Amino acid sequence: MDNALVKNVEARDTGANQRRSLRYTWALIRSDLYRYAGNRTTRSFLRHFLFTPGFKYSTVMRLCGCLKKRGIARFILYPPLKLLLLRYRYKYGIAIPEYTRIGPGFFINRFGNIMVNGDAVIGANCNITHGSMLGQMNRGAYQGSPILGDGVFLAAGCKVIGKITIGHRAAVGANAVVTKPVPDDAVVGGIPAKILSMNGSNGYINRQVDDDYRTGFRPIS
Repeated sequence: MDNALVKNVEARDTGANQRRSLRYTWALIRSDLYRYAGNRTTRSFLRHFLFTPGFKYSTVMRLCGCLKKRGIARFILYPPLKLLLLRYRYKYGIAIPEYTRIGPGFFINRFGNIMVNGDAVIGANCNITHGSMLGQMNRGAYQGSPILGDGVFLAAGCKVIGKITIGHRAAVGANAVVTKPVPDDAVVGGIPAKILSMNGSNGYINRQVDDDYRTGFRPIS
């Protein structure tokens, strides 16, 4: 399961980089918006960008990641947007670098003490909650940063540390400390985290989108 998940995420990410453009980034932002609003209208975008810290942060983060790689925009538009992202980092307590690989339909539930190492990989339709951390391990068998599959739910205060895979549709319980791989559809909790059930994230990941850019990340539920 681990190798299959890594290959799946890396293959999709390679394609995403090949299509790195403002159009692609805007499609990602609209996919995030659907997770919050259930639609992708201009009115909903303005409302959530103005009043929803998680969506505001992820929007600026995605734009920063795009503009950083776009010729002259890298020198003109990226610097002020990066400063805005840093301001939001300190204001909302969300630290997710703009170069982090994150799939469509990203949902930040609440805000505060959310820390993600820039080398982490986050799949499609994932939820991350306040107090969560995706951290790097500097030694041992799992040296590196986590790789999350699609439809993963991270509850408040959980810590996922090291280059471990969190399988598709898995759920990590509140305040859990995860240092070993988690299979698809598992629910884990405790310190250290152990499998509690195989009910997965069902019921916690709502308003999902397709993970294929060719469909425009269309809503699927």
